[in-house]
Amino acid sequence: MDEKPSTRKSPEFCSLRYGLALIMHFSNFTMITQRVSLSIAIIAMVNSTQQPGLFNTSTERPLAFTFNHSNRSIKEFNTAEVSVYEWSPETQGIIFSSINYGIILTLIPSGYLAGIFGAKQMLGAGLLISSLLTLFTPLTADFGVILVIVIRTVQGMAQGMAWTGQFTIWAKWAPPLERSKLTSIAGSGAAFGSFIILCVGGLISQALGWPFIFYIFGSIGCVCCLLWFTVIYDDPLHHPCISIREKEHIVSSLVQQSSSPRRSVPIKSMVRCLPLWAIFTGFFSHFWLCTIIITYLPTYISSVLRVNIRDSGVLSSLPFIAAASCTILGGQLADFLLSRNLLRLITVRKLFSSLGLLLPSLCAVALPFVASSYTTTIILLILIPGTSNLCDSGFIINTLDVAPRYASFLMGISRGFGLIAGIISSTATGFLISQVGPVY
Repeated sequence: MDEKPSTRKSPEFCSLRYGLALIMHFSNFTMITQRVSLSIAIIAMVNSTQQPGLFNTSTERPLAFTFNHSNRSIKEFNTAEVSVYEWSPETQGIIFSSINYGIILTLIPSGYLAGIFGAKQMLGAGLLISSLLTLFTPLTADFGVILVIVIRTVQGMAQGMAWTGQFTIWAKWAPPLERSKLTSIAGSGAAFGSFIILCVGGLISQALGWPFIFYIFGSIGCVCCLLWFTVIYDDPLHHPCISIREKEHIVSSLVQQSSSPRRSVPIKSMVRCLPLWAIFTGFFSHFWLCTIIITYLPTYISSVLRVNIRDSGVLSSLPFIAAASCTILGGQLADFLLSRNLLRLITVRKLFSSLGLLLPSLCAVALPFVASSYTTTIILLILIPGTSNLCDSGFIINTLDVAPRYASFLMGISRGFGLIAGIISSTATGFLISQVGPVY
C-alpha cells in the first residue's frame, strides 16, 4: 500500500529513470537495426535481376529472392555498381543464424559478470563493438562468406553482452509498480528499430547501394555509445544529476529486495524451479516465431506479394510500428492493472504471456490460407509482431519478479533458450526454402 502514493509523488516522465528508459530504447533501436540490416541488404546482395554481363551470377538462385522488378528498378540497381554474391538459401540461413551463435556464447557469462562489475561497461562495450563490426560488414563480404559468418558471430557476442546487462540496471532503477512501463519503453526500441530499418533499408539500397545500410546504422551506433557512457549510471545512488526526491522514491520502493553481497548463484534451486522453466519455455516459443518474422519477412512479402525491394522494405516495416506500439501500451496496461489492484501480479504475467504467444501463432497459421488476399496478408503480418510483443509484460519481465538479484543471469539463460530456437528456426527455414521453395 505504501508503493502507490510514492509513485504519485515522484514525477514520472520528467524523471531520470524514464530518461534512462529512453536512452536504452535508443540503444535497443541501434542494436536491432544493425542485426536486421543484413536481412534487408541481402535482397540486393544476392539479387538475380542484375545484368549477367556485369556480374558472374549463379544460375541457382532461391525463388524467394527473385523479384518482379520494373525496368526502372533494374536500372537503379545496375547503376548502384555494388557486388552481388552467389549465396545459396542454405548459406543465407547459416549467415542469418550466425549472429545467434555469437549471442548465445555470451548471454550467460555476461549476465553473471554484469551483476558483479556493473552493466554500464558491459552494455556500452557490447554496443560499441557491434557498431564497429557493422561498419566493416560490406568489406568482409568481398573476402568471402566465411569471414562474414565470423564477423556476424563476433557481433552476436557483443550484442549478447548488451542485451543481458539491461536487467541488472532495471533491478536497481525500476520501482516494482513501474517495471512493466519502464522495460516496455526500453524494449520497444527493438520493434521501432525493425520498423525503421525495414522502412528505409530498401530506399537506401536503391539510392546509395546496399553497403550504406551498414555504414549509416553502424555510425548511429557509435554516436549512441557516446551518449550511453556519458549519461548512464548503474545505480541511482551514484548518479550526479538525480534529484533527492526521485532517489528516495526508487530506494524506498526497492527496500524489500535482497541486498546481500553474496555472489553465489543457487543453480540447484533454479533447476528445480518450475516458474523458471515456464519462462524458459516462453522464450523458446517467442523467439522461434519472432526470428522467422524478422529474418524472412522482407523475403516473404517480396515473393508472395510480388513487390520490388523498395516497396518490400516499406511493407515489411509496418508490422514493427504495431509491435512498438503494443509493447508500450501493454506495459502501461499491465502496470495499471497492478497499481489499481485489479489483478494479481501472477495473473497479469500469465495473461500477457498467453496473449503474446497464442494470438501471433494463430495469425501465422492462417497466413498460407489467405496468401491470395493482399489486404488480409498484410493485416495478419501486422498483427503477428504486434500481439507477440505483449510477452514483454509477461514472462520476459518475470525474472525481475522472481529473482531481481539474479535478473541478468536468468535473462541470459532465458535468451539462450530463445536463441537456440532462433538458430534452429532460421536455419531450418532456409533449408525448407531451398528444398520446396515458397508456397504461393
